[in-house]
Amino acid sequence: MSQILANKPAPDITGLQDADWQNRLNQIASDPRMTEENTTLSSASARKVALPLIGIGIVGLVLTIIGAFSVNLRHALGAFEIGVFTALAISLGSLFWVMVFHSLNASWSITLRRQFENIASMIWVPTIMIIIVAAIEIFQGGVLLQWLNHSEEYNHLLEVKKPYLNANFFIVRIIIYAVAWILISRLLLGWSKKTDESGDRYYGRKARKLAGFAIPVFAFTTTFAAFDFLMSLDYRFFSTMWGVYYFASCGLASVSAVAIVATMLRRAGKLDGLVTEEHYHDLGKLVFAFTVFWAYISFSQYFLIWYSNIPEETAWYTNRQQYGWQWLFVVMTIGHFVLPFLLLIWRKIKRTPVLLCSMSVYMLLMVVMDMTWIIRPMVDIQSSAVESASNAGVFGIVLDIAGVVGVLGIFAGLVALKVAKSPLLPIKDPMLHESMKHKNYV
Repeated sequence: MSQILANKPAPDITGLQDADWQNRLNQIASDPRMTEENTTLSSASARKVALPLIGIGIVGLVLTIIGAFSVNLRHALGAFEIGVFTALAISLGSLFWVMVFHSLNASWSITLRRQFENIASMIWVPTIMIIIVAAIEIFQGGVLLQWLNHSEEYNHLLEVKKPYLNANFFIVRIIIYAVAWILISRLLLGWSKKTDESGDRYYGRKARKLAGFAIPVFAFTTTFAAFDFLMSLDYRFFSTMWGVYYFASCGLASVSAVAIVATMLRRAGKLDGLVTEEHYHDLGKLVFAFTVFWAYISFSQYFLIWYSNIPEETAWYTNRQQYGWQWLFVVMTIGHFVLPFLLLIWRKIKRTPVLLCSMSVYMLLMVVMDMTWIIRPMVDIQSSAVESASNAGVFGIVLDIAGVVGVLGIFAGLVALKVAKSPLLPIKDPMLHESMKHKNYV
């Protein structure tokens, strides 16, 4: 009978009478796992992790700025964008999962959801960096986005695409992306924290309603942002699967990041008995699922382009078989799919925090490699002979690393500070009691 009650649908649970709901809250609050020591992280503890990360990030960004002048701007901007779109993928994916959890009334995820909310709410960081990238591109007349180059030479393809590929409309789209992402993420986290304070189930219902409208907004904005900044690096190339391709990295990067955050909190003595191996098992399933999903989308895109054999499409892959980037194709095939597939299919890895955390760090590295696969070859393709020569050697490698480390270091440090600003889980969520007793049967 208790098992049946534990799995009652969410509308019945949230529809409890006020007195019954207060009793439920009192029972949750009296649970020995719900002590303040177990459900909060001190600011001092967060700063011990955050400040070194931010310091490393600042050093990386300083080196990137120096590289922009000493190596070349195109190379530095390419390295910077790899980090930016990795951080954006982590934030966008987290926002997606928060909305999905609300829409599906997913009870298992409640003790983890706050970390998805925290990471999603930090989307303003990569968004500001995207605005910086756009400003550099526009004022420099096109660095990596060559379609912004106001050349007097007539280009028929650019003329046809001009209604979309123009600076004014580009700015409008960026504003729409920024407003949508920041507003949705802040509302969802804000309502979740208000529920912590008051226990009012009304905020949960508002979040569920917003998620239903916001998921399509997320889909369109993510897709067109990927078109604007990544696909248009080669304005001749087009792929109808590009938005889904980037979304696959978003879904994978976000669950990997939350698995890392949860493990670090567990090692700090937090969320003991609240985030269990059962929750890790579900996170592991999502990491595994999106590893396979990414491979499916990647192969499908490649197969359709190979089959149609249209020069504007095939050139994208041909360019990545030149300029010394052939090795990255092998890394993406084996490192991003074959190896993690064979490892994550094991149940033990998904249920062991240290092992899953290690795999999650590895998968984030593979997401960085994916962004490198998309962005970095365009630096060499668009560079002159002099610029290409300056890209080579140890300074070029240092610049590639510095751009990524700079962005991700600052982003990770700010996320660590954010974690300490609220309870580590939604302490008065209507379905928290279900998550606390969650168990996998497969």
